Amino acid sequence: MNDKPAIGLLELTSIARGIVAGDAMAKRAPGEILRSSAICPGKFIVLVGGLEDPVRDAMETGVHYAGHALGDRIVIPNLHEQGVPALLAVQPLPGLAAVGIIETFSVASTVLAADAACKAADIRLIEIRLGTGLGGKAYVTLTGEQAAVEVAVGAGVAVIESGLLLRSEVIPAPHPDMARTLV
Repeated sequence: MNDKPAIGLLELTSIARGIVAGDAMAKRAPGEILRSSAICPGKFIVLVGGLEDPVRDAMETGVHYAGHALGDRIVIPNLHEQGVPALLAVQPLPGLAAVGIIETFSVASTVLAADAACKAADIRLIEIRLGTGLGGKAYVTLTGEQAAVEVAVGAGVAVIESGLLLRSEVIPAPHPDMARTLV
């Protein structure tokens, strides 16, 4: 059995089918439903966390129940420790250095990019914003020394499937007021 922490995310085009898939996933394998909610524009996401093998089992079940409503999916084994707090918007912002932003057309792509960014450089995730109020888009914000932020953004962009990246930006020296607006 693989005992590394992992997350799995399903993005569905049907809210009703998303609720059914989330329920089946929760019943299939031990783990935790971290988020199960509608997002814009009328899509639904199910985010599960736990040990890698149960997460993979839950995802297999979710994909089955999603059927034709499956939009996107990812499993990230050995998830970086900053991933879940940033996904749930509970990450404290200790100080603001350079800021990086990666914006995508896919919730799953943003989660994948955030994990790659954390693993590539010594940065701190600020938030991973998933689809709600964004027309189905998603983005991640992160902070750290400028060189590290540039490396992290580059690594995040590199794992995004072609056509799903909307834009990436690095702000070398953000105004201090930005610390209040990014959380």
